[in-house]
Amino acid sequence: MQIGVFAKSFEGDRPATVLAASRDAGFSTVQYNMACSGLGSLPGTISEDTAREVGEASAGTGIGIAAISATYNMTDPDPERLVAGRRAFTAICERAPDMGCRIVTVCSGSKHAHDKWCRHPSNDDQQSWTEMCREFDIICNHADQHGVLIGVEPEPANIVSDAGRAVDLLAAFPDSPIRMVLDPANLIEDVAPDKHKRTIDEALVRLGPMTVLAHAKDRYADGTVAPAGDGVVDWPHFLRGLKACGFDGALIAHGMSQSDAPGVAEFLTSQMQRLGP
Repeated sequence: MQIGVFAKSFEGDRPATVLAASRDAGFSTVQYNMACSGLGSLPGTISEDTAREVGEASAGTGIGIAAISATYNMTDPDPERLVAGRRAFTAICERAPDMGCRIVTVCSGSKHAHDKWCRHPSNDDQQSWTEMCREFDIICNHADQHGVLIGVEPEPANIVSDAGRAVDLLAAFPDSPIRMVLDPANLIEDVAPDKHKRTIDEALVRLGPMTVLAHAKDRYADGTVAPAGDGVVDWPHFLRGLKACGFDGALIAHGMSQSDAPGVAEFLTSQMQRLGP
């Protein structure tokens, strides 16, 4: 299991700068964001030279590209934004292999008009689920064409809001490139403390074999986001569960400031070392 970080946690719009900063903070891999190449997070096109620069920066710094973010709102109520987001996913998907990456992450969507990370009552409607599945139909074809996996994270504010909904998505798309991204802080959001371990265990049992990426942020007792190690997530329990599932991918830290990054890398590395071989 590799300890990584959201590349966008670090300032810079050139991949070599951002990846070097990630390495110097103590990480070995990143979830890349095209904003780190000066394009914005969801560019409509990515040139061959831009993709090559990311790959060369990865080789030069020794920092892997575990995943690339393409988190557009897959159920955006604005049709133009939806098309633009899909176009960006396609562009990232096409160039991901040139950047040394085979996982592209997405947002399953919210019907909120202005914020895809904000819950909307219509998220639970069958129509919203149908719209999301229609979008997955489209992007799965693009992913298959380029040999890329699609990472979907259960997010309480999104249509795939929890482990149960994630299981439903996987069942709707058997033998597809859809895989899971698990973040314990999302799994336990609004869950009573005495049920944290059980909630995490249930998610790992149901989704562990299909999980290709893990996220590492934390939550304070009041529910607000915290750097990993500063909140209520039981990291030894979560990491033991991941290991038991056979997970050997990247654990990607986020939800922190650039100045917090070295401490988070040290914390996660120490937790991994305690797991043993």
